[in-house]
Amino acid sequence: MYSDQVVLCASNAYEQKYYFNQDFHALPQSIQDELHIMCVKYTVEISGIFTLFFDEDGNLEMTTEAAESDAMYDEIGGALRIKEIQQEKRELFEALELFYKIFMLGEDVPE
Repeated sequence: MYSDQVVLCASNAYEQKYYFNQDFHALPQSIQDELHIMCVKYTVEISGIFTLFFDEDGNLEMTTEAAESDAMYDEIGGALRIKEIQQEKRELFEALELFYKIFMLGEDVPE
């Protein structure tokens, strides 16, 4: 069904927009809200574009990028903030990976 990268959600500081992939509408609203807050907060603090996506193996990844003209973008702070988010949201990310692997990739439930 899916290959390569599948974007879960993203936030763009330049356009002040948030995107949520409607293929994941089955996620509880509270999870959707938590992702929304996390993404927007990241771009407010760091600037640029922040994206959460699943790789081809179903692992949840985060990327950030910035326009060359963005003097406000904090590359070092961005990398540190991603590490913090990974630690703070570890359980959420593990649950999202499991959801993706079972419901989107059709894998069996691990024992």
